[in-house]
Amino acid sequence: MRKYILPAMIGVIAAMPDLAAAQTRGSNGGPVVKSQGHPIEFVSKGTDIVFYVGDDDGSPLSTRDMRGRATIQDAGKTVTVPLAPASPNMMAGKLQAELSPKAIVVFSASLHGHSLTARYTVE
Repeated sequence: MRKYILPAMIGVIAAMPDLAAAQTRGSNGGPVVKSQGHPIEFVSKGTDIVFYVGDDDGSPLSTRDMRGRATIQDAGKTVTVPLAPASPNMMAGKLQAELSPKAIVVFSASLHGHSLTARYTVE
């Protein structure tokens, strides 16, 4: 039963219209998705993944006290990558292998009881 919860959560998140909105490009070259008014940019380089988190007004949002993870569906497998805050507004993690095109990445984080979720499809 437990193994079905994560794929079900990803399916629900993917179906949410706010999260599945068209992705625009951010200042770091990655796609940007807004979650509750916060722009979140996703960048992957090799096995490193970074999420740049912005405040409601677009300015960098400090991630110092943020907790987060990335759930990745790639090549029929689902993995969860813990994310660590990095100055000034980044949440970063390390993958076991590079992402393949069409991989789905779901960012989930919380800060002072405020939850953020964003979905990306790797190009």
